[in-house]
Amino acid sequence: MLSLLALAIAPGAAITLYIYSRDKYDREPLKPLLISFLLGMVATAPAIYIQVLLKPLLYLQFPGFTIWYYFLLSFIVVAASEEGSKYLMLRCYAYRNKAFNEPFDGIIYSVMISMGFATLENIDYVLNYGFRTGLIRLFISVPSHGAFAVLAGYHVGLAKFDQPHAIKHIVKGLLLAIFFHGAFDFFLLLQNSSQVKQYVSNGLLITGALVAWSIAIRMAVRSIRLHEELSRKHNQCDNSII
Repeated sequence: MLSLLALAIAPGAAITLYIYSRDKYDREPLKPLLISFLLGMVATAPAIYIQVLLKPLLYLQFPGFTIWYYFLLSFIVVAASEEGSKYLMLRCYAYRNKAFNEPFDGIIYSVMISMGFATLENIDYVLNYGFRTGLIRLFISVPSHGAFAVLAGYHVGLAKFDQPHAIKHIVKGLLLAIFFHGAFDFFLLLQNSSQVKQYVSNGLLITGALVAWSIAIRMAVRSIRLHEELSRKHNQCDNSII
């Protein structure tokens, strides 16, 4: 039990520490980071509520687990509810916090919230489905949550310091997170469709999910580097004024 719990917690903790280490110029205080992580856990509640509410309604509209059922389940019911719930916590707490004082902080707090969400979710999966599931989620599922959070947080960071275009930045970040989250889930869930499996192998569907995953990871890495450069320039300007 303890080994499974450690396996469930490890990826979220590792990603949290990695992102924190990239904040080189103006480290965030631990209190808002911890609160953000806990709020990520709280964000699982509205996401689960929305999913429990919408899944039966969706099945009534698209009985038989058709492609449309899995498409709407992936992008709207799961991805939009989860990314929306995480964004709500980011917007209501971290975005307003005085410690949020540079664009890179959008990534920091978004990832903290997402890792709280993903860690609680991961504990449930690993304790219910075991070590093999934990290993898969260690390398794929939890890092994907981190990547989606970076994509959303990058644009939230831009929004905070570009108020005339704030709504555009926030919508773009949310749509990117929802799109890649939905695409990743869509290919994986299609493995459950007998209609699709007549024509497409599970291996091809898994490849589709991994392609979406890899693109999101690469975009997230690029976003981190761009905001690191902004932080460096911001820090140099402050030092030159002093």
